[in-house]
Amino acid sequence: LIKKMKNIALLSTHEKLGAKIVPFAGFNMPVQYSGVKDEHLAVRSSVGVFDVSHMGEFIIEGPNALDFIQKITSNDVSLLVDGQVQYSCFPNLEGGIVDDLLVYRFNSQKFMLVVNASNIDKDLNWIKKFNNGSDISNISDQLSLLAIQGPKASDVVKLLTDIDLDAIPYYNFKEANFCGINNVIISATGYTGSGGFEIYFPNKYASLIWDNVFEAGKAFNIKPVGLAARDTLRLEMGYCLYGNDIDDSTSPIEAGLGWITKFNNSFNNSEFLKSQKENGVKKRRVGFMLLERGIPRKEYQILDENDNLIGLVTSGTMSPSLNKAIGMGYVNKEHSKIDTNIFISIRNKKVKAKICKLPFYV
Repeated sequence: LIKKMKNIALLSTHEKLGAKIVPFAGFNMPVQYSGVKDEHLAVRSSVGVFDVSHMGEFIIEGPNALDFIQKITSNDVSLLVDGQVQYSCFPNLEGGIVDDLLVYRFNSQKFMLVVNASNIDKDLNWIKKFNNGSDISNISDQLSLLAIQGPKASDVVKLLTDIDLDAIPYYNFKEANFCGINNVIISATGYTGSGGFEIYFPNKYASLIWDNVFEAGKAFNIKPVGLAARDTLRLEMGYCLYGNDIDDSTSPIEAGLGWITKFNNSFNNSEFLKSQKENGVKKRRVGFMLLERGIPRKEYQILDENDNLIGLVTSGTMSPSLNKAIGMGYVNKEHSKIDTNIFISIRNKKVKAKICKLPFYV
């Protein structure tokens, strides 16, 4: 049975802009407009806008909501205050990750979980297994989401709202008037490493908001940005992409996500992950840079100098900011130290690389 692709609210807008549309995570999505490098550098130097309306949003409500999210996520939700956001993951019961997500706290009885588009159904089924009487609403199909990212993002968003953006610290949000529409979520988050905001609003306002954002951004040479540049931007920052760098078989400890795995309360599989943190793991996620020509791709083998298989590439690209080929992957612990020389097998050729500190782009 072929599942019909879903359309985001602004699909026709992207088509008119000449975007290349591809099927991604069950949606028809814009992958690029003017070109990956051009879009990527626009975000690093000025401002770009991503339509990421394919992402999933669940509202969790009720007196048990906090305890429920505490049980299903690895980070400590009790640390959140109203208007704060937390990066976290859903651990499975086998030591892997069901998904990574953002937790938004509106108040002690209302939260929003933002999950990956490809995992909406999977995540919903997973969390329902542990529900303790909280109300779970899947509002993914009702919301659009624009990520306005880059050093000039704040200058653009400022023109469209009356709230003081400087009063929204990183990983905090406000519900405010935006483009004349009330209760729009303005969130100081994003997955690019160049700062900016993510704006959540009902689908019916999508065209109005898109047009206003681009009008306000004209003075800053604003550009629409597709999923391809979103990938190169997050990879330069060493951020994980679910399905590549983390999945059902990688633990948050192996993935270097110990910082979102807090053991001051018990959550799904916390005992196992705690023992991993205390006793160490056999493989680790690392960043690496190629020292010779070539581009690393997912599933390429990582070898040592004696041709022994020591790991696999999970993400790789030519970095537009650094003009160097970079990647991430998992290697045996003994080969995971910074500056260790490794080799990537690219079309049966051994290409020299070295383990680097993340992020690549600083």
